[in-house]
Parts: sequence; structure tokens; C-alpha cells
Amino acid sequence: MKIETERLFIYPVGDDEMKALIENTQDAELKQAYSEMLAGCMDHPENRVWYAAWYMELKGSGGTVIDHGTVEVGYGLRQGRCGHGYMTEAVRAISGWALSQKGITRVEAETAPDNIPSRKVLINSGYIPTGENGAEGPRFVYTGKATA
Repeated sequence: MKIETERLFIYPVGDDEMKALIENTQDAELKQAYSEMLAGCMDHPENRVWYAAWYMELKGSGGTVIDHGTVEVGYGLRQGRCGHGYMTEAVRAISGWALSQKGITRVEAETAPDNIPSRKVLINSGYIPTGENGAEGPRFVYTGKATA
């Protein structure tokens, strides 16, 4: 499966790629998150897209790269790629796609309170604050009404 936007291809990574992410990640929290995601993929192969990490590929670059009806979107971007709107485009596309899937009624995300760029991505992608806090910080819900 691959989602296509004007500038991007967005797709879930395979198990071998997830294993490589785990091996190559230095951040302990991120390594744990990837490990849990891989376990979800392996435990639920019929629904692995809901557990997998997803890659965002810039077109023309040669490969540069849930429960009860609610799914959570998480994201990260390599240094040097920020500030071009790629993440807003990707989050908007994947959120709209997720909400269009059978049984999905809500798409959420959360970000650290001091991560202003991430908060801007969510708001510009059509998310609004829920007033709740998760493990990482304030939670947001996708409305489908992008501001950018």
C-alpha cells in the first residue's frame, strides 16, 4: 500500500525495515516504540498497517526518504528536511486516509508541550487540541479541516 500526495509517497515499512530501525536507533524511547510497533505487526499481520512505522518518500528523489476506532499518528523527519511543509502534507494525507478506513472514527496525535514545530504540523494538518494530556504531552484530534 502506498499513499500519494502532490510531492510525497507515504507507505508502511516491512518487518525487516522495522528491525533495521530498531538496530539503528540510539534513542531508548524510540527504540522501545519501534519494538512495540514491530511486535504489533507480527501479532496482527492482517492489520499490520496500524502498527507499522511509515516512511515518507519525496517524489523524484530516488527513495529519500489502534483501538476501538481510534488510531494515533506519530511522525519524525530527518534534519535538513524541516521547514518545507513535507510533514504537514504527509500528516494531512495519512490522517485523511486513516479516517476513511472501515471502523476508524477518530485519528489522534500528541506531542511534547515544548515542541512548537510539531504542534504547528498538527494544527496546519487539521488537528485541534483535545484538552487532554498523554504520555508525551497535549493530545490533538484530526478534524479534516486544515489551516494551511
